[in-house]
Amino acid sequence: MPDVILPVLDEAAAIPGVLAAMPAGYRPIVVDNGSSDRSAALAASLGAHVVSEPRRGFGAACFAGLRAAESEVVCFMDCDGSLDPGDLPGVVALLDGGVDLALGARRAGRGAWPLHARLANRVLAFELRRRTGADLEDIGPMRAARREPLLALDLEDRRSGWPLEMVVKALAADWTVASTPVPYVERRGRSKVTGTVRGTIQAIGDMGTILRAVEAAR
Repeated sequence: MPDVILPVLDEAAAIPGVLAAMPAGYRPIVVDNGSSDRSAALAASLGAHVVSEPRRGFGAACFAGLRAAESEVVCFMDCDGSLDPGDLPGVVALLDGGVDLALGARRAGRGAWPLHARLANRVLAFELRRRTGADLEDIGPMRAARREPLLALDLEDRRSGWPLEMVVKALAADWTVASTPVPYVERRGRSKVTGTVRGTIQAIGDMGTILRAVEAAR
């Protein structure tokens, strides 16, 4: 069954609920990215496999989890309570239908998505469609793929551009990329990235670099 990579930076408030909701047979790999709230110790006490990645960055944490994974299929999702691990089997099921990279397209509930982050996501999805032709509305944090082909994509971004780089390189490698809707609710605790204006600006910058590279390669 799949390994589930959970990047973590001070998510002690959400970790118990996320791990408790993990589907049977799905192994959580919590990647601690420098937490100061005992997130790593809490996750370990609840039975998760814990990996430490001192280099800060969403991509750095995801890559560390990918290297630590052992299952043929790997999943990624935020560990802030905004996504339900119970939706992972629906995403993974796309792989059995011939999809190479399966994404969870977020359907936001009340208070789940700050306006600035929602608008940034819409612009990003539009630019991705315009530059690649991919019929995607969201490149959200819940996703699944097979581990060895994913490693072979040679993803380089170690910050906020990681999710977009994965999609872009998958498309360039002629992967089939598809999505299925997943609920997205208000997170537990304080957001460190897209929940803040500063974090959103950083993410836009990181992803803009990747989109410009796509344009230059055409």
